[in-house]
Amino acid sequence: MRTVPTEQPGTRRADRATPLSALGQVPWSDIRDSTGSAAAVPLLLYKVASRDARTARAALDDLRGRICQYGFVVEQATAAAVPFLWELAQLPGVTCRPQIIQLLRSIAAARQWESLAAVYPKLLNHRENPVVWERRARQAVRSRRGALPALLADRDRELAAATAELADALSD
Repeated sequence: MRTVPTEQPGTRRADRATPLSALGQVPWSDIRDSTGSAAAVPLLLYKVASRDARTARAALDDLRGRICQYGFVVEQATAAAVPFLWELAQLPGVTCRPQIIQLLRSIAAARQWESLAAVYPKLLNHRENPVVWERRARQAVRSRRGALPALLADRDRELAAATAELADALSD
């Protein structure tokens, strides 16, 4: 199993010339999402950044199914996608920012694999360990919580409300 880099690319927007420019630093085709190869994740993230609300929402729904299936089952590619979701949530031109924050909240709350491993410890012995994926994904969300104050203060009430829910989930 190839591991996803734990160092998150582009921790500051000032480090990038354009949004999502660090997507190429992630070996997407070598890691998995719920459909198999995560090679489609970068294109979906670009579509989420679309100014067309319908395109963005459809891409986010597809991405959600790939990296946080059913709203609580994370995949190997989830932790790698999280910094880009945070980046998109902070860009005022992105049309589905509240939904991105809700996805981050779902990822932060995901404990499906840990709960299953508590009952079935042999899961931890598998070559591909989804408990590790889950923990890395939660840590990736937590590592960017410094963005919360600005998002909480945003004029978009739906975004601020979703951010408050994420902040509550991260305080647990």
